[in-house]
Amino acid sequence: MQNEINKSLEVLRRGEVLLYPTDTVWGLGCDATNPESIRKIYHIKQRPDSKSMIILVSNFLMLQQYVTEVPFKAVELMEETTAPLTVIYPNARNLAPNLIPEDGSIGIRIPNDEFCRELISAFGKPIVSTSANVSGKGASSLWPEVSDYIKESVDYATTWRRDDTRIAVPSTIVKIFPDGTIQKLR
Repeated sequence: MQNEINKSLEVLRRGEVLLYPTDTVWGLGCDATNPESIRKIYHIKQRPDSKSMIILVSNFLMLQQYVTEVPFKAVELMEETTAPLTVIYPNARNLAPNLIPEDGSIGIRIPNDEFCRELISAFGKPIVSTSANVSGKGASSLWPEVSDYIKESVDYATTWRRDDTRIAVPSTIVKIFPDGTIQKLR
């Protein structure tokens, strides 16, 4: 695993796009603070840059660096759930401007996956985690399901967990409003 983390780190540090397994589905990733890297992912996904993407952080301390406030309700939800959970936070900060939609929000998940957490921790910054597919197509939980187009479009595809047969699904996405109300988006 360490060898794949090292190769993936090189890709992220060069501002390139990585194809990697997450705690949910195979994802396209890059440095969430690098606008050019973000542009590359939008291009690969053939997706308008007005649609936001999820980012992954390694832990709660890193999360606090990229939003102005973490509502207590979000902390409760993260502690209560064992399933992958993405929370939409208001007032994103310290991220590439073209990653943050007009409303200033950002979807963030702390992955329950050793590879992802170690990679993000070693990188020291959040990484984008958007499903490895063309916009509008289905997400891929298994390596053989990832399209050849996606595999050929990235700068590096990690070999980690390519033989995994565990069927995974995208994370649950919730938005928490200032009054503590929760809206489930997915």
